[in-house]
Amino acid sequence: MESALKNQLILTGAAGFIGSQIARWANAKQIPLLSVDELHYFTSRTHFKKQGIDFGETLDLNRLESRLNSLKTKPRAILHMGACSNTMETDPAVFERLNLNYSKMLWSYASTHKVPFLYASSAATYGEGELGYSDEESQISSLKPLNLYGMSKQNFDLWALDQEKKGNSPPAWSGWKFFNVYGPGENHKGNQASVVFHAWNQIKKTGQVKLFKSHRDGISDGHQKRDFVFVEDVVQVLAFALEKPIRRGIFNLGTGKARSFLDLARATFQALRTPEKIEFIPTPESIRDKYQYFTEANMQKLRREGYQPEFHSLEEGVSHYVRSLETTQSP
Repeated sequence: MESALKNQLILTGAAGFIGSQIARWANAKQIPLLSVDELHYFTSRTHFKKQGIDFGETLDLNRLESRLNSLKTKPRAILHMGACSNTMETDPAVFERLNLNYSKMLWSYASTHKVPFLYASSAATYGEGELGYSDEESQISSLKPLNLYGMSKQNFDLWALDQEKKGNSPPAWSGWKFFNVYGPGENHKGNQASVVFHAWNQIKKTGQVKLFKSHRDGISDGHQKRDFVFVEDVVQVLAFALEKPIRRGIFNLGTGKARSFLDLARATFQALRTPEKIEFIPTPESIRDKYQYFTEANMQKLRREGYQPEFHSLEEGVSHYVRSLETTQSP
């Protein structure tokens, strides 16, 4: 077993949305994987089997620390995508354990053993965006996340930067502020799945899409805007960061172009070649005061690192995603 771990990529959150698509990339590159998550996810989330994903060796997330301490050969890198990403979770202890302390453990191992380390931050750290969406690190401490999830991600970003100042950092490390990621592999996310996924399901079942009304003056219903980024683009950026490698830093990962929910719904109808039928419903009061009306990643920092490929447009990404859903989800 030990010899097989040489050059193995450790991937946490492997049975999650972005993690599973990283596993697909690793399969194509013939990179051996140690996939870490709750073990039952690997078998209960049957859509991964339909995608043909091979997770390699799987390990329960609670056993990773002891496994790391017993390794005699260094892994190729650690891609830490595992976290509690439920923005509705209200128990601070959950985020403390899964999003902060677990991440600190992995960072410390990567620093001590000189292993490249990539991790998932989040655009949720930007809150309402009152300070803009620049990923310059001098601004991180001033950001005001709207929920505990965003706060947990910001707290780790700040901790990582502090550790670097103390000389305790991996040889190459990067944190990634994911914006609104959509695409194959998110079926298990329920209410937390992308609007594209929900729109496809609604159109297939009822022929229409429900979008939230605007509760802000000057913004029409459906004109709330987000930076929607296709998961294939996310994976390609992370692969670039790993292979270049990017030496250090915290980066935005979006397209750099905000699009409206109305644009998204129309792209889904177009991909399905179905007449548009959209109903606007009130935003639930439980999330209304924490609802983001605009996000748009400033992508200059990544471009300065030399990343040149263009991102999928919303229409291109939705079209690819709908084709995938029609293949893997329809009867």
